[in-house]
Amino acid sequence: MSEVLVIGATGTTGSRVAAFLREHGTTPRPATRTPRSAGQVRFDWADRETHAPALRRVSAVYLVAPVGVVDPVPLVEPFLQEALRQDVRRVVLLSSSAMPEGVPPLGALHGLVAATMPEWAVLRPSWFMQNFTGDHPAAAGARAGGIVSATGGAKVAFVDAGDIAAVAGRALTDDVPHNTAHLLTGPTALSYADVAGIVSRRLGTPVRHRSLSTDELVRHLVEHGGMTAGFAGFLAALDEDVRGGSEDRVTDTVERVTGRPARSFQEFADTEIMPAKLSTHI
Repeated sequence: MSEVLVIGATGTTGSRVAAFLREHGTTPRPATRTPRSAGQVRFDWADRETHAPALRRVSAVYLVAPVGVVDPVPLVEPFLQEALRQDVRRVVLLSSSAMPEGVPPLGALHGLVAATMPEWAVLRPSWFMQNFTGDHPAAAGARAGGIVSATGGAKVAFVDAGDIAAVAGRALTDDVPHNTAHLLTGPTALSYADVAGIVSRRLGTPVRHRSLSTDELVRHLVEHGGMTAGFAGFLAALDEDVRGGSEDRVTDTVERVTGRPARSFQEFADTEIMPAKLSTHI
């Protein structure tokens, strides 16, 4: 198999997809706006001149859509057409469990990828476990002793980024194309209070969940997270959906596709949530 273009190769899932491909005998072509090492190629959604060179002599693409774009279709559609011109057959799109087909921004790409590419898959993962590491607001809250959300007591089946990458790797390299959407979750749905308890026990310091209303969360994210009101409102609306039960579900997709069980939040916490790691990117 020729190289696989991995867009967002320095990100949470892209870096893991590239590692999975290497470990399983396929050469990734890591794409990033700022290449810094051998093998990386420059790719910028806003610079169409970077698209054709990045696609040259690849057989498949791991597609992470442009971040912060209200309507990504005008950027992604010509990219897919260029991929077809260069005989790329397979695209695996990273989307979200919160974005059904047709719902912008990411949901608008589901049908586009399926209709354009001969072989495809759409990954719809639940909330990342890795939100509790690095600079994510949930991780910052954990460091400060309090995780803030507008989810109430509702549950989320958090999923590990490594499991997302493993499903992506299989979808990119399996002989038979998946040609479907994969809803990806961890093995257990947990409330934020449940998560706070696990994190607290792991750190050995109290971490509590503070439940806010949707409007209160918007103000909190603007005042303490430095976000714009629009983006804070978008995130708070996702929490409101969770409060309504949108993410209280568990699927067997990770095990069915990869042949191994999905990682539990406890396993994740035991290996990745440590005082030295909460302040750095994993």
